[in-house]
Amino acid sequence: MAGRTDEQHAEKMKRKQAAHDRIVAGKTVEKGLLVVHTGKGKGKTTAALGMVVRAIGHGRKVGVVQFVKGAMETGEKAVFARFPEQVEFLPMGDGFTWDTQDRAQDIASARRAWDEVRRMIADPAYDMVLADELNIVLRYDYLPLDEVLEVLKARPEMTHVIVTGRNAPDALIAAADLVTEMTLVRHPFREQGVKAQPGIEY
Repeated sequence: MAGRTDEQHAEKMKRKQAAHDRIVAGKTVEKGLLVVHTGKGKGKTTAALGMVVRAIGHGRKVGVVQFVKGAMETGEKAVFARFPEQVEFLPMGDGFTWDTQDRAQDIASARRAWDEVRRMIADPAYDMVLADELNIVLRYDYLPLDEVLEVLKARPEMTHVIVTGRNAPDALIAAADLVTEMTLVRHPFREQGVKAQPGIEY
């Protein structure tokens, strides 16, 4: 603000810090979170993978199951391969539904991937489990929503689970501890004809 002296600024920041410290001091609960990243904007998987990287940095064990992405080589796959003791990375999809055009195959693939997620959640060795693009298979009714919610609700007390994908069901949003909706403002694929690029999309 114009005209504010350094001393006034320092005093204002001191008051802000004191207020912030009081708020933080009152937050004492520690528990495993159900995190949902949804919305039409880019960045849902990217944000989730950032949390995976943080967990690795803290020496945690993480399971990653990808419901849509399959055998394609991604940057994250190459990175996580360097941490085999900490990350189990399973790209189990067959591509998007318009790639397979086979509902029975998509349902079978979703079930196999979900079985892996369930295994990881039930295993106390995993501190975090990422179910990447699970929302997509839920939208197409490839898995029963009630079953998914039951497993997520019964997760071990300290296990974090992250679910990504557009169109998160309302019931999943209601069950989650943390929900972020990515909003599309601009995307070069739509406006400039820019194709998916390594390091940005994969």
